[in-house]
Amino acid sequence: MGYYIGIDLGTSAVKLLLVDEAGAILNRVSKPYPLLFPRPGWAEQEPAAWWNACLTGLPELLAGFDAARVAAVGVAGQMHGLVALDERDQVIRPAILWNDGRTGEETAYLNNTVGKNVLSQRTGNIAFAGFTAPKLLWMRRHEPENFARIRKIMLPKDYINYQLTGVHACDYSDASGMLLLDVQNKCWSAPMLAECGVSEAQMPRLFESYEPIGTLKADVAAALGLPANVRVVAGAGDNAAAAVGTGTVQDGACNISLGTSGTLFIAADAFGVDPRNALHAFAHANGRFHLMGCMLCAAGCNQWFCGDILQTSDYAGEQQAIDPQRLGRNRVFFLPYLMGERSPINDTDARGAFIGMSMDTTRADMVQAVLEGVAFALRDSLEVAKSIGVPVTRSHLCGGGAKSPLWQTVLANVLNIPLSLPQTEEGPGYGAAMLAMVGCGAYDSVAACARALVRTAKTVQPDPAVAARYEERYRQFQRIYPALRDLFPTLR
Repeated sequence: MGYYIGIDLGTSAVKLLLVDEAGAILNRVSKPYPLLFPRPGWAEQEPAAWWNACLTGLPELLAGFDAARVAAVGVAGQMHGLVALDERDQVIRPAILWNDGRTGEETAYLNNTVGKNVLSQRTGNIAFAGFTAPKLLWMRRHEPENFARIRKIMLPKDYINYQLTGVHACDYSDASGMLLLDVQNKCWSAPMLAECGVSEAQMPRLFESYEPIGTLKADVAAALGLPANVRVVAGAGDNAAAAVGTGTVQDGACNISLGTSGTLFIAADAFGVDPRNALHAFAHANGRFHLMGCMLCAAGCNQWFCGDILQTSDYAGEQQAIDPQRLGRNRVFFLPYLMGERSPINDTDARGAFIGMSMDTTRADMVQAVLEGVAFALRDSLEVAKSIGVPVTRSHLCGGGAKSPLWQTVLANVLNIPLSLPQTEEGPGYGAAMLAMVGCGAYDSVAACARALVRTAKTVQPDPAVAARYEERYRQFQRIYPALRDLFPTLR
């Protein structure tokens, strides 16, 4: 039985998994790297840090195992980041990440001057500040010397694939978030490339997520102690890979991820666009499509409030103080827009806020409000899906925040749908390993692999009484952002 490696290139660390053909996780390794904030609202990383983490982590992952049995590698990773290479394939500048907010003017230009309707016709999406196309426009305007040196444009996980194979490749799911791909027709959009001042020759070759792009370079295989014939598949954006890992591959299936960011991901056999473009219309790692609502700060909100404000890492301890009878009765609300917001409001100026506090407000009330605020914001995307005739009656749930039983309960009742948690919760890395299996022929399709490997650990059901209370609270939450929207730009 062969081994498969799944790599999850996250924002704070790379997570490596060694998985066998039956889906059992044999080993896991995590290697952190720094996140750079050169200016307020900016977020960057050095691609060399990603690669060094892989170089040190992979031998550690394989220690004690027969590396000759490794058949393939799949890489998933943070989306939208701009990795610019020169004519010698050297990194020109630090990668500008998904959560970087510098491109407000460029995003406004694309949406208002080029026009949302034109963008949607070309790509299936409108511009969001985190997307790659606005970053290219920013670089052309503010760093023209660097922009002129670009010979290849890549995404974060594609840089790892390049280091492994020497091939410039990208899969459709990750490319969908660049605003440079004609998602429906699965090809680079010539008008969008021209708008950004780049050519198709500067773009990587496109693949389905499960398709092999090549094998390991000889020097890399030697350095890692792996056979040179190990295949590397194209991999996927982190959300599509996480959806594969939870078995969210059938038409209409839904997955909610409570990671640093939060997503509501709905698989679809056919391409479809939300007329408001509040949801992203992307390709899926299974060769089909999906709709996705993305909030920039989900579990990150809880990490910020507990870690930075309360100065504790005991998240479970903070939640133990919350009386279950208080669910749906909290008078404190939290607006979770700490980094601006994408779906569905697309407002880079939006900020976080607590509202409804009084002299009897407790620490537990505020912790509860943070959990509820994230759940309400995910409900916003669910409401958009409902409004366009996409019913979501149940969902899978994954991500670091999903480990909290209290947050599971809050989310199930705010959304008023059952939430199923997978038995193996390793997020994008597990999905990447599954894609590697399909690329090697261990399974005929992504759907077949998911049927064989993904099992449900438990399902959290909503309580009708609690859900009814949260329904009233959600209607109040919906009024907060519109009331504050005009104030946010003055707080820059």
